[in-house]
Amino acid sequence: MKLYFAPETCSLSPHIVLRELELPFELIKVNNKTKITARGEDFWQINPKGYVAALQLDNGQILTEGSAIVQYLADLKPEALLAPQNGTWERVRLQEWLSFISSEIHCGMSPLFNRDIPEGVKDMFKSKLYKRFDFIELTLAEHDYLLGDSFSIADAYLFTVLGWVKFFAIDLSPWISIMKYRDRIQPRPSVVAALQAEALA
Repeated sequence: MKLYFAPETCSLSPHIVLRELELPFELIKVNNKTKITARGEDFWQINPKGYVAALQLDNGQILTEGSAIVQYLADLKPEALLAPQNGTWERVRLQEWLSFISSEIHCGMSPLFNRDIPEGVKDMFKSKLYKRFDFIELTLAEHDYLLGDSFSIADAYLFTVLGWVKFFAIDLSPWISIMKYRDRIQPRPSVVAALQAEALA
């Protein structure tokens, strides 16, 4: 498998999951501005959507969208317990979290990267984002991870997007449980290895 990634983006999530599962893969960097890969490929030809992550399977198929990629990967090695079994209520809860992170946290932060948006508008986006943090805080005040007591693919995704707060001067200290959550995940070997590999790339 080949994972197309760009540093400091949502592609870190499937990267962490690949390392959690100890699956063999090749990491290929994409320049987000030029859309040219480190191999000189036109990324638009690989993923017509133009953004990472993209996972090329051994049969040549390209899978995109982080939530789909991490579920696919978790199901390759179900014994690792990074996702509940398909068809169970617990799996639906996982999908609920993945959808929430994607639509409310990931998409909630994305406009903040736009330098042309006035600060007043950005403050409106941040205010909504803070309410979502309040909701996550309630869950993490009762459990170490989003689904309970064990790390899942949803945690890989949330950890990834929470890492973006540094770009917007967002202070997470009012959300104590979220801060502790990040501190729990940061030293995981998969996270350390993924961050190091992306920095070296």
